[in-house]
Amino acid sequence: MDALQQGANTLFILLGAVMVLAMHAGFAFLELGTVRRKNQVNALVKILADFSVSTVVYFAVGYSVAYGTHFFVGAEQLAANNGYGLVKFFFLLTFAAAIPAIISGGIAERAKFWPQLIGTAVLVGFVYPCFEGVAWNQQWGVQAWLLAHTGAEFHDFAGSVVVHAVGGWVALGAVLLLGARSNRYRKDGAISAHPPSSIPFLALGAWVLTVGWFGFNVMSAQTLDKVSGLVAVNSLMAMVGGTLVALVLGKNDPGFVHNGPLAGLVAVCAGSDLMHPLGALVVGGVGGAIFVVMFTLTQNKWKIDDVLGVWPLHGLCGTWGGLAAGIFGLPAFGGLGGVSLGAQCAGTLIGVTWAFFSGLLVYGVLKMTLGLRMSQEEEFDGADLSIHKISATPERETNW
Repeated sequence: MDALQQGANTLFILLGAVMVLAMHAGFAFLELGTVRRKNQVNALVKILADFSVSTVVYFAVGYSVAYGTHFFVGAEQLAANNGYGLVKFFFLLTFAAAIPAIISGGIAERAKFWPQLIGTAVLVGFVYPCFEGVAWNQQWGVQAWLLAHTGAEFHDFAGSVVVHAVGGWVALGAVLLLGARSNRYRKDGAISAHPPSSIPFLALGAWVLTVGWFGFNVMSAQTLDKVSGLVAVNSLMAMVGGTLVALVLGKNDPGFVHNGPLAGLVAVCAGSDLMHPLGALVVGGVGGAIFVVMFTLTQNKWKIDDVLGVWPLHGLCGTWGGLAAGIFGLPAFGGLGGVSLGAQCAGTLIGVTWAFFSGLLVYGVLKMTLGLRMSQEEEFDGADLSIHKISATPERETNW
């Protein structure tokens, strides 16, 4: 029976890893559909290359930083317990690799390719695992300190702060250092619109992310005996809450409509195991509102050229999710309890501060040494031709 249970747990978390791996296809198509056509190939290549670099670095360094465990032992030892330890690494890797996938959308259309990959290695190897270890592995006594002073530890069941807020706030630093795309904000005050190149691809990316998210959230239980239907239904309610609010506030704009469910899902990750479904609906709805309002504000008023709006979507909705777990997780709001708003505020503040200044440092060093931005000519031609030497739809066809 023990062997059967261990095998079932291994299969359970493997399925979760595969579902979250599929979400990276969602990141790719969401970016592909949002950027201009001359940058579509680059969007696809970046996500796959980032994931590959993340895998090697997280295997060699990052997982050890977060959990104090390494894989430099014999295969016989690694295969123990049906290889559960290896599959757990696979599952948590897909979370870690979401950091550069998030950043990719913010710095799209003007970032150099190789310096970005170097940034990925540093972030996944060190920056992300440091906070991951604090939140999920009791590193450096932060959780013990929060428990002693607030009565509860910082709670982030599936990564509203650990993954999404960290990725979004790192991305903000990178976006500020890169500056806006050429001619996006003209000297006369006019704003050049860059509408999405393909609404169908944007929608496809959003749907792939939405479906995969149920692996992201539900399978964060990591063992079959801890799986919870509450997490699944809370994720569903937050998804539709974000969609409906974005539909109304976004005035039927398809870009807002398809990012609305993602905003809701980002927000519910932290407290999805604690909230009542009606609380999750509210949390998701607020997430959808945050995205629409803040995306419009950053793009049009503050003139921050965050191409996919990853700071509002992941950074701010993830921050809201961390705080919301400390509100709607309380019994007074129908939750299961065991959380403290003070602990949630402190843990969230630690995460976003670490992420923002780490992003400024990592990308600031890259900007001073290798440079972050393509030349004006390369940007005009587009990343597809400048970096990959082929467009998404080559005009010249070969006749056989």
